[in-house]
Amino acid sequence: MLLGMTGPADAALPVPLVTLEGVRVTQGGATVLSDVTFTVRAGEAWLLTGPNGGGKSSLLGVLRGDLSPQEGRRRYVLEGEVRVSAVRARRLLPLVSPALEAWFLTRDWVQSVSDVLLVGLEGEMLRLREPDAAARARLAEVAALTGLEGLLERDVRTLSHGQRRRVLLGRALMPRPAGLLLDEFTDGLSVPARAELRGTLERVAASGVAVVLATHRPDEAPGLAWRHLRVEGGTVREEPLPPVGAPDLAVGGPRLAPAPRAADGEVLVAVRDAEVYRNGHRALGPLDWEWRRGQHWLVTGENGAGKSTLARLVAGEFHPALGGLVTRPFLKDAQGQPRDVLRERRRAIGVVGAELTIRQRRDWTGEAVLASAFHGSEGFAGGLTDAQALAVQRVAGRLGVTDLLPRRADTLSQGQLGRLLLARAVVHAPTLLVLDEALNFLDPDGQRRFLDLLPDLTATGTHLLVVAHREQDVPRGLTHHLHLNAGRVAGVKALTPD
Repeated sequence: MLLGMTGPADAALPVPLVTLEGVRVTQGGATVLSDVTFTVRAGEAWLLTGPNGGGKSSLLGVLRGDLSPQEGRRRYVLEGEVRVSAVRARRLLPLVSPALEAWFLTRDWVQSVSDVLLVGLEGEMLRLREPDAAARARLAEVAALTGLEGLLERDVRTLSHGQRRRVLLGRALMPRPAGLLLDEFTDGLSVPARAELRGTLERVAASGVAVVLATHRPDEAPGLAWRHLRVEGGTVREEPLPPVGAPDLAVGGPRLAPAPRAADGEVLVAVRDAEVYRNGHRALGPLDWEWRRGQHWLVTGENGAGKSTLARLVAGEFHPALGGLVTRPFLKDAQGQPRDVLRERRRAIGVVGAELTIRQRRDWTGEAVLASAFHGSEGFAGGLTDAQALAVQRVAGRLGVTDLLPRRADTLSQGQLGRLLLARAVVHAPTLLVLDEALNFLDPDGQRRFLDLLPDLTATGTHLLVVAHREQDVPRGLTHHLHLNAGRVAGVKALTPD
C-alpha cells in the first residue's frame, strides 16, 4: 500500500498530488534514494525527519521535479490533469530551501523583494516582464500575509537570513500552490518570526494546501495534523510522530572552560563608531563595542537586527563606513608588530555562517575545505605539516565527518556541509570563533558532537562569539550578552553562571 493511503476506498480520499512508486535516485554516481514509495495528497501535512545525508532534501527534490528517478515511476495530478512531466510541479509544488536562498544571494545583479515574489507566479528565477494588475494585487496580498510590506524595494541580498526565508515563503505562495515543500524552514528565524510564520503556514494549510516539511526540529513545526515519514539511508518509512519537545540534546552541552584572562584586560576586537551599509542600506550602527580577553559573547536580536553583519564585521568580511574603525590588536607578526590583513584574520578567526556555507558549494573536496583553514584561504589547502594533517583527521573524527573528506562539497547535504564547516572553523584552534547560527541544519548527533568539543577548544585559549535564536543552541558558560535592535546596541550585560 502506498504511504498516504489509509484504506481501500480511494475515491473517498483527497486527490494524490504526487505519487512515487519504487523510485531510485542517484547523484554523483551514488544512490541517494532507493525503492521509495510515497504519496502526498491534497491538504495533507507530512513531517520528514532523519539524519544529515539521509535523503530528506533529495526526496523533496524528487517530489518537486528537480531530481528525476532512475528507476520507478513518478506521477502528478495537478490542475485536474494526470501528468508525468514535472514542468507544472515546479510552479504548483514550490520548494523553500537553503539552496534556493543561496541562488538569490549569489546573483551579481539587484533583485528587489518584489522582483523575487513576482517571479514566483510563473515558477521562474528572474523577472523578465512588467506585472499586470492581477500580479500586483497578488503581490500586495502575499506581502501582507508574510509581513513583507516594508521590505518590497530592498535588494534581497541585503536582508538577514530570517528575512530572506520570509521572502522565499512569499515567493512560494504567489502562484496559489497545491502544496508547499519546506526544507529546514524554521532555521534562522527568531522566536517571534517563527511564531508569526507558523501562524501563516497554519492558515495556508487550512485552505487545503498540502505541506511537506523536512526538519531536525519537529517541536518547531506548525500545529497541523502531521503524519511522520522517517527518511534514513535513502529509504522511507511511516512512523508515529516524534515526541513533543526539543531533540535529545542537553541544553547548551557541557560547560565551556573559562577563557584565559590577561592581567591588563587586553582588547581582542574594538569597534568604534562603526556603521556598515549593504547596497545603500544601513545594516549596522553606529556601534561601539569591545571584545576582551577572557570574554565569551552571546549576540541576540530579531531578524534584521544586525547580528550577522556584526559577526562578519568582527571577522573582517565587512568594513565600517568612513569614520568608523575596527581594530584587532591581537593580530601581530613574528616581530610583535600589528598585522591585521585578510589572510591573518582567516588564520586566527574561525567563522561559521550562512554566507560561508554558500561560498563552499564548489568542487572542493571535504579535506581541502578543512585544510584551507591553516592557510587563511577557502578551498585551497596547499601542503600540510604532519601535525596539521593529524589535526584534520582528529577533528573530522570528533565531528563525524571522516567519510566526507574525499567527497566534493557540492554533493553534500546542507547538514553534512554544516558539519564540515564547523570542523573547518575549529581545526586550527583559532583565537576567536564566530558562530552565526552554527547549529542550523544539523541533526541532534551533529549538534551534540560540536557542543561537546567546545570546552576543549576554549581551554586552549579560543574565545567565542555566538549568534543564536534558541536556548539549546547556546553553549553553557558564555560570559557576556550583547542585544541588538535595528543595528544598534540595545543592551549589554555580564552573564551569571547557570
